[in-house]
Amino acid sequence: QVQLVESGGGLVQPGGSLRLSCAASGSIFSINVMGWYRQGSGEQRELVAAISSGGSTNYVDSVKGRFTISRDNAKNTVYLQMSSLKPEDTAVYYCHADLILVGTWSPRGYWGQGTQVTVSS
Repeated sequence: QVQLVESGGGLVQPGGSLRLSCAASGSIFSINVMGWYRQGSGEQRELVAAISSGGSTNYVDSVKGRFTISRDNAKNTVYLQMSSLKPEDTAVYYCHADLILVGTWSPRGYWGQGTQVTVSS
C-alpha cells in the first residue's frame, strides 16, 4: 500500500509564490522519477516538472525560470516551488511517483489526490 500525500495548494495573487509538497509512504523499496502534473478546468493533464533520483530535472516551457522542483530522498518527498505565478497556472496539481515496492522488481506509477492552486486577484 502506497500513499502520496500532497499539501501546500491554495489561493494566491498573480506574482505570488506557493510551495507544494508531496510525501510518499508505504512499503517502498526505491523511488525513481517523481513529478508534478497539473490539470486546468476542461484541459488535459500535463507534466509540469520532473526529477530523477539523481537530481536531474526537466520542466514544461511555460514554467521554466519560475518553478523549481526538488526532492528529499531520505523523506521520500518532492517539492515544487512556484514563483511569479500567473492566472494560467491555476489548476489542480498532482504528484506522481514511479516507485518499486518492497518484494517487487518492476516500477509502477502512483498518483496523489491533487491539490488546488488558484492564482487570482
